[in-house]
Amino acid sequence: MRAWIGILGLVCAIGAQAAPKVAVTDMAFEQQVEQYIHTVSAQTNIQVNRYSASGSSSYNEYEARNTYIEQGELRKFSGDIKGEILKSGMFQLVQGTPYTAGAKEDVYDVIKRIKNGNFKGADYVLFGTVSDIDFRQDINEIANTNSHSAVLGLTLVGDFSLINTRTFEITSAFTAMGEGQDTKLVNGNDVRVNANRGRVVREVSKSIGMDVARQLREQLRGEVEYSQDQPAPRNNLPRDEAPKILR
Repeated sequence: MRAWIGILGLVCAIGAQAAPKVAVTDMAFEQQVEQYIHTVSAQTNIQVNRYSASGSSSYNEYEARNTYIEQGELRKFSGDIKGEILKSGMFQLVQGTPYTAGAKEDVYDVIKRIKNGNFKGADYVLFGTVSDIDFRQDINEIANTNSHSAVLGLTLVGDFSLINTRTFEITSAFTAMGEGQDTKLVNGNDVRVNANRGRVVREVSKSIGMDVARQLREQLRGEVEYSQDQPAPRNNLPRDEAPKILR
């Protein structure tokens, strides 16, 4: 009896393997920064002797424009991505080392960051980059009224790759998008309209997290979710015919 219990326990231990561990990076981005420098210096020297006074002056002006590329990570939208991955049950999460301005690595060189030990304990790294981010503000007229709708919207698009930390193989790759907006009704008496930016960011974070988890399930497990816009596929079997009595 004890032998059977031991065998069953061994089978259960083998069958219930732990989910692989993944580190989720904040989405990398780079932006062009332009620096303008304008300095003016003026100096006057006066010399006085017993009989007269004399002086001299100097004027210097310096102007320059410097342009450079600044890299970083967008830290506002990774929380919901991690939460949706945990809900899916596909992975365990480990915390990687965030990218800082003083880092020596290129933020896009994820292979070098893996080799440098920035994602210790992770079997995979979900590396995301910002491909497009767009804040928009619109004011639209409402027909037959003196009111308007003020809309603040945000769209975020990111490219993601799931990378094996031992072989550097890309096991999944996709583009995910998050959207959110806040709409307020205003009229001519409203002097100032304050849009709820926090709500917009929260909606974008939630929707992009759900999109990332959905595409991971689709590519790694083959799970496809169907909506009204994308109905479930039907078979091509012919329609059933009514029974006939043969004589």
